[in-house]
Amino acid sequence: MATYALPLHHHGKSKVRLGRVWRDGNVHHMVEWNVNTMIDSDMEHAFLNGDNTGMTATDTQKNTVYVVAQRMSQKCTIEQYAIALAQHFVRTYPLVSKAKIYVEQKPWTRVQQSGLPHDHGFALQGTEVRTVYVTYDKAGTLDVTAGLKDLSLLKTTQSGYEGFLRDQYTLLPETNDRIMASTVTCTWKYAAAPACYDAAYAAAKQGLLDAFLGPARGGVYSPSVQYTLYDMAKNILDRVPTSESIFLNMPNLHFIPCNPVGSSFNNDVYVATSEPHGNIEAVITRKGIAPHCKL
Repeated sequence: MATYALPLHHHGKSKVRLGRVWRDGNVHHMVEWNVNTMIDSDMEHAFLNGDNTGMTATDTQKNTVYVVAQRMSQKCTIEQYAIALAQHFVRTYPLVSKAKIYVEQKPWTRVQQSGLPHDHGFALQGTEVRTVYVTYDKAGTLDVTAGLKDLSLLKTTQSGYEGFLRDQYTLLPETNDRIMASTVTCTWKYAAAPACYDAAYAAAKQGLLDAFLGPARGGVYSPSVQYTLYDMAKNILDRVPTSESIFLNMPNLHFIPCNPVGSSFNNDVYVATSEPHGNIEAVITRKGIAPHCKL
């Protein structure tokens, strides 16, 4: 009787960095992607018998990242590229049953010179990284989960935290006026493809900003990171009709009131910290929809 089993296995290539330029006359479009591939395949014999027959090598997967990028002859979104790459692996190799593609996009943005968009000049803007996770299998099932990470947000007021449980271990004072800051990670799963992935991404990001910051004049009050997180997710569901499940992770990055020597705190000087910090996350879905990730 067999003592061992191999219920799960896959293999792939990580951190394949790719630059792609599309030239439209004198105007160029450029992206930089960090691509991770992973494939499920009928390769149990490689693990059990040391037999590599039929294996799609990780080096082959790396090379395919560049080949498929070149085949995308028209400027495309990160989602369209990941879908094409996943479908290539499943449709090309008989033993591959499912492809799982994760891509990050660096925030290169076209430079404005004297009020005009530069033909071919770009600069990195901020820390925000656009992401996508695509899976595709032999049955033709396609799942697309878009998102972002490292979106740093801060507001200097219109935030508080009151009414929480207090016991002998609680030192945190209650407040209705504090700095609120976070580095947001968010993903949203599509029930169907939107009309335009770029437009859907822009709408989702703006929904996050609007719920966190509020109107330019006056802002919006946040009684907790939890409450604001929920509003941010609702905005995405409202503004991206084809989204069905939202994951948000929001560390609470603390700015601690400081009493400078010989003076007192007047909502002016803070000790900026990053560790330790609170960490709040949740999944918000349309009613009756299963969450796309587990906490």
